[in-house]
Amino acid sequence: MALLVGEIFRRNAANFPERIAASMENEQLSYAELNDAGNAMARVLAERGIGHGDRVVCWADTSLEVLPLFVGLAKLGAIFAPLNARLVPDEAGDIIAWAKPKLLVADAERAEAAQALAMAQGIPFGAIGTAAATSGTDLTRAASTCSRDEVQCAGLTESDPHVIFFTSGSTGRPKGVLLSHRVNCLRGFQGVFVDEPERSVCMFPLFHMAAFTLAIAAWQTVGEIVLVGTPTAEALLGAVARRSANRLYCIPAIWGRILEADFDRFELSSLRTIDTGTSATPPELLDSLRRQFPDATLRVYYGSTEGGAGTALASRDVAHKPGSVGRPVPGVELRVTEEGEVCLRSDYLMDGYFEDEPATTAALRDGWYHTGDLGNLDEEGFLWITGRLRDVIRAGGESVSPSEVEAVLVQHPAVAEVAVVGIPDPEWGELICAVLVLNPAAEAGGEKLDLESLRGYCKGRLARFKHPRRMEIAPSLPRTAATGQIQRPLLVERILAAGSGSQGSEDAE
Repeated sequence: MALLVGEIFRRNAANFPERIAASMENEQLSYAELNDAGNAMARVLAERGIGHGDRVVCWADTSLEVLPLFVGLAKLGAIFAPLNARLVPDEAGDIIAWAKPKLLVADAERAEAAQALAMAQGIPFGAIGTAAATSGTDLTRAASTCSRDEVQCAGLTESDPHVIFFTSGSTGRPKGVLLSHRVNCLRGFQGVFVDEPERSVCMFPLFHMAAFTLAIAAWQTVGEIVLVGTPTAEALLGAVARRSANRLYCIPAIWGRILEADFDRFELSSLRTIDTGTSATPPELLDSLRRQFPDATLRVYYGSTEGGAGTALASRDVAHKPGSVGRPVPGVELRVTEEGEVCLRSDYLMDGYFEDEPATTAALRDGWYHTGDLGNLDEEGFLWITGRLRDVIRAGGESVSPSEVEAVLVQHPAVAEVAVVGIPDPEWGELICAVLVLNPAAEAGGEKLDLESLRGYCKGRLARFKHPRRMEIAPSLPRTAATGQIQRPLLVERILAAGSGSQGSEDAE
């Protein structure tokens, strides 16, 4: 039987129609409701010319209204391409133009900007979850009157592309990670429960690969994905208590917030597994989690959008291997090159980057995915991540391209040169730090530049999670003699040696 994502919903609706598939706050969708809504949405999309292999970009925040679109596209064999809801219109427009979708879909908050972008680029537009859409574009309303009969795509195979997730590349241009139906189904089997349905609280937004990996994992156990709008400690712990969740995966920064919460307010005895990863996980955090959740299994995962879960530090190893990201998960082969780069090989790997053959060829070589991470293996086969080969900053679970941020900051009238680097941080993995060489004319004129005003300049030009959270002023930037390239590692060394600099007080986005 082919591994097709749409089949998960058909089977679960047929066998467990009343069981809850997804919830958010006080709203719920059973498997029957979600499958029916997906079939209806598929018919609405088909009426608008969407079919096998077509791309549909969805620019929307986390909500249950996104799920029927996800299911409907899977049944049609069309490609779901979610866009980061926090992007500003110019950023979104650049990615939409590059993706060349057959339809642009947006929620209420982004509907006006999305419709303007769609008109400018000659792309049809559709809205979900809103009555504010222009007549004829409200997909949710149109689907409410459509047949719920099962939809199937003739000719759809498990190797066909299912999703495109957009992630920052080292050059500033985003990369579109292509994942097939087969890969997404297989990733969903990594580490799921076998003795009870997985009821998993999801801190990730629905434009993030991890959100759908967690969701598919839960759905393949006929379990439930519990969505939250903003991943505050109260929202996450409240969701665990409300839905008797047995799994909670959070990045280290979010776990840090959760550990400061008033646990007496929440009934958390249902939690069986607590997971973390994505960025560096301090041993002190792991110790605190073990003390707070002594009866739960604690795991640390290392992975990526391109490779899925690569390694895991099992609960039994957390105490004597703190700081390691563990051993390869079942089905994954791991090696470290002579240069120290971590490489993975498995059936979980991406199919490639959308319309970027050079990047695909560089990342996938002889069946191995070259992660760009530096690491080493100890004598027991445990992997330790030591740094990055590529200039991508990992801040709070997001990948940020330094060159993309630099392209905005260098336009500031007070800035002559700029280099953006990632500074190691125990809470967020890395902080985005802007190292600035000031314009002599601006300095002579008495113009002052601080972190707050620099972040203000970024507003409307960059999504907030890309704004610098630290700023350093330098007389010049270190460059290589041969090519004039900025020596980012040297900058980081200098900043760390000098100690604290100008740092923001806002939480990372």
